[in-house]
Amino acid sequence: MPDIRVFVDFGSTFTKAVAFDLDTETLLARVQSPSTVDTDVTVGLRRALGELRKAAPMGEDDIRAAEACSSAAGGLRLAVIGLVPDYTTKAGYLAALGAGAKVVRSFSYEMSRSEVRELEDSRPDIVLLTGGTDGGNKRAIVHNATALASSSVGRIIVAGNKSARDDIEDALAGADKEVTYSPNVMPEFGRLELDPVNERIRELFISRIMDAKGISRVSGIIGGVLMPTPAAVLEAAKLIADGAGSASSAEPGLGELLLVDVGGATTDVYSIAAGNPRDGVHLIGLCEPYAKRTVEGDLGLFHNLDTLAAITSDEIPAGERSDFDRGVEALRAGLSVPEGEHAAGYQLALARAAVKTAVRRHAGRVEPVRTSDGEVWVQRGKDLGGVRLVIGAGGPLAFSRDPLGVLEGAAADGGSPEILAPRAPSYMLDAKYILFAVGLLARSEPVKALRIAKKYLVPLGAASARPHGLR
Repeated sequence: MPDIRVFVDFGSTFTKAVAFDLDTETLLARVQSPSTVDTDVTVGLRRALGELRKAAPMGEDDIRAAEACSSAAGGLRLAVIGLVPDYTTKAGYLAALGAGAKVVRSFSYEMSRSEVRELEDSRPDIVLLTGGTDGGNKRAIVHNATALASSSVGRIIVAGNKSARDDIEDALAGADKEVTYSPNVMPEFGRLELDPVNERIRELFISRIMDAKGISRVSGIIGGVLMPTPAAVLEAAKLIADGAGSASSAEPGLGELLLVDVGGATTDVYSIAAGNPRDGVHLIGLCEPYAKRTVEGDLGLFHNLDTLAAITSDEIPAGERSDFDRGVEALRAGLSVPEGEHAAGYQLALARAAVKTAVRRHAGRVEPVRTSDGEVWVQRGKDLGGVRLVIGAGGPLAFSRDPLGVLEGAAADGGSPEILAPRAPSYMLDAKYILFAVGLLARSEPVKALRIAKKYLVPLGAASARPHGLR
């Protein structure tokens, strides 16, 4: 019997299912069906699995062993509270995103009553409470724990100054909260420790939050939901970059990379790169993690058309503005596949704007600073200039007629040399839309998962002639 593995992604719009044959390291089938999270998530799951069984031979045992990830029902909603915006708050923010969460709000310093109300209105699944290095400032994190005690927030992860733990426990005692403690996300000034809190977030996601969102009902059909979808994609990106296996059976990775996932609601960017400063440049602020994810909630290709249209409009020739406006309205009306050369070109322009803007926000920046010793160049964030590979993912890219033209928006722009984006990368596409499954498979079969990823990532050649709207 072939060794078949099945993987499922519960999205808010579609439930996707993928089947791999691990003996031949091939993709047997990939299907999708409209999600039914708002009613009964198992309906959409059964439809997707029915389509998958038509496309590939598999038994009931293969289905029952299937593993899944989920971004449905709003994904994993998390709020961050820290002390200093550029340090512990940012550390918490990076930890949340690395765990696959969507950060709905962030706060710094001692929270006011109005900020607590704003926090409650954002309806987070989890609040991540940080603040202070170990042995440092205790006042702010204890104040914020006291404020949370009387709030409607239900789940709290504490990952701040360990010296404040006793006071935090006292503040939250009897408050009817589910409190989890984790090592400090920034135990020393400027040093991040994100893995422990990442694990706590994922544990809560699996054990509690999936049940609250109704997705735990799938456990009677498949093996269960292992992680948020963005976390699975991040696992895939790390695997592709770093490689897998022991010295005797190693499968080399492709090196440092940038992955851009364009969706209808968000555009996510993942960098697997050290991002160290070049000679003569000094890093200030946090040293960001090697595996970093950012989420741009205002750059979804279909839910944020006004934002993308405003970004793109300056690049549209004056004589085409009225056509461009009509093309945007057609997309707003639900025509996901625009009709006509011009309209299709404008959709590509919007997708390219999403990629370009998201990467510019993700990448570090360099600037000159005058000091008593003269001018000094300083860097904030990661220098991605040396990254040689950009991978595109997501429906708007996988089903685009010119994915290379869209992905080229990730490259460094000579007009903005301060943005440390990739200078001369090559490009690949997740044309089969399977990176989530690669990330899930990487947990048990990393070498096979990497070989499958290499087999199905499509290198993108020379750019085609640009249609209207792409300049």
